[in-house]
Amino acid sequence: MDARRDADVPPKAFSQAVSALFAARYRPEVVCEEVPAPQRVAPYSAAITADVVIDEAELATGRLVLLHDPDGHEAWQGTFRCVAYVRAEIDAEMVTDPLLGTVAWGWLTEALDAEGASYHAPSGTVTRVASESFGGMSDEPARAEIELRASWTPVDDEIGAHAQAWGTLLCTAAGLPPMPPGVVAIPHRRVRSR
Repeated sequence: MDARRDADVPPKAFSQAVSALFAARYRPEVVCEEVPAPQRVAPYSAAITADVVIDEAELATGRLVLLHDPDGHEAWQGTFRCVAYVRAEIDAEMVTDPLLGTVAWGWLTEALDAEGASYHAPSGTVTRVASESFGGMSDEPARAEIELRASWTPVDDEIGAHAQAWGTLLCTAAGLPPMPPGVVAIPHRRVRSR
């Protein structure tokens, strides 16, 4: 947990939110790690990164930052803000699909809704990147990636649901099928602290 140096003791609400962030349940393919959070955006912040890994192959990567300003923030319309980043490789043909951005944004809102994570004031971008190799690298296959950068204000105090929605978004971007109904993710015990 990182907090601005001028803050002696984090507020109870922030400490509880950070505990919920680190206690979130993810699929076994999601490997998380606590990382330093930005220090100048809000008085209190915490962050985790995650990779979706199957058979030692990284299918997606991301970062989730939790920001807290006890006095509230006009742009956030609240005292907490979740800031998420997700990047995944996609099929090269998908990068030109005009609906890709809308679909990827839908992955986020569907994940939040599925986890019961109430929110408002969402904003973000979806970026698609296509890479072709030439010259000495011409043997490399064409690559395409999608990046989603988003932020939203949690309406409730259940930050764990918002973190779980981010984990679901990571898995969807990685191309993993949804978990079958009735299957519960195992408790996440792989958050590594630095």
